[in-house]
Amino acid sequence: MLAKGAEWNVGLGADATTATQPAAVSGPGFGSVLSKEVGNLSALQDQAAQGAQALATGQATDANAVVMAVEKARLSMQLASQIRTKATDAINDILHTQV
Repeated sequence: MLAKGAEWNVGLGADATTATQPAAVSGPGFGSVLSKEVGNLSALQDQAAQGAQALATGQATDANAVVMAVEKARLSMQLASQIRTKATDAINDILHTQV
């Protein structure tokens, strides 16, 4: 999956509304999380391609596993594409906002 709950925690404490300075954020940064998830997406795509190749050459023993790997890779790519589109739209809205 591209998003897991624990990585998206911003680390705000209970007294975040009264603090004058932002709370320290612990854990991996956005860039490292994004890089890791893009790597996971690439690994899913590679796995699906290898499975499809094995199925085409007759080396695959479980066709259901290959189909599941291909579908998982397809859905993951669709999710990544939708996230990219939404992020691009949000950035364009911010850039076009007049002050």
